[in-house]
Order: sequence, then C-alpha cells, then structure tokens
Amino acid sequence: MKKTCELINSEWPRSETARMRSLEASCDTLPCSLVLTTDGMNRVIAHCKLSQIPSKKMACFIESVVVDKSFRGQGFGKLIMKFAEDYCRIVLDLKAIYLSTIDQDGFYERLGYEFCTPISMYGPRRCELPSLENAKKKYMKKVL
Repeated sequence: MKKTCELINSEWPRSETARMRSLEASCDTLPCSLVLTTDGMNRVIAHCKLSQIPSKKMACFIESVVVDKSFRGQGFGKLIMKFAEDYCRIVLDLKAIYLSTIDQDGFYERLGYEFCTPISMYGPRRCELPSLENAKKKYMKKVL
C-alpha cells in the first residue's frame, strides 16, 4: 500500500495518512482500489479507485487514475481502465462508469467515454452547482 500511496501522491500530493486511510478502506465492493503491479508485486505501475455515487446505484465514479511516469505511453493506462470496466460490469454488476478529467479527455474518448453533465459524488442536491459547471473539469460517462 505504501508504494501505491507514493504513486498517487506523485501526481496529486496529499498527506500520507489520508491516502493510506483511503487505500485501507478499499474492499471487494465500493470503494475499491485497483492496482497494476510488476516485478512480483514489488513495483506499482498503475492505480485507479472506484467509488460509489449515492444517487446512481448502478454506476460508479472512477478516480485517481494514474500510471507511473516511467511506464506511460506503453498501454498501461488503457489496461487498468479495461480491467476497471470489466470489474464493474462482471463483479459489481454496474451499468455505467463516470469520471472527471482536466486534461485527459482525449484518452478517455478513445476508450469510449462521452462527455456528460457534471455529477455530484455526494448524493442528490436541491440546488444547481454552478461551481461544477464552470470548473476546468470535464465530466464523462461510459455505459458498460
């Protein structure tokens, strides 16, 4: 878990304690962290986290998708996304995956994701969320 924590923090720095708590909460359902390793599980190549969306029981939100910089451009991002999609469809019996991205929308489009309206990870809201509409983030969805 420490190596996974280091990989995620290499892209989005956060306290090690907070990252470790998030990783420790991972289970077979949601939330679930998926990790791609090599060298007999001694090197973490990629990570992604699947989280529940309270307002959408048959979908999840994929976040913290990261590939070790020395392994980028070799298909590992595509591989972990394919594994995550299969896991969602086969193991969790979900029908859709949502995500947000600032600068990787081309990558996700090539994997079949389409732009969608912003989605709240915190359940239904009774008001508009203009901060989501104006954010640099782009929200995307893939039906499984």
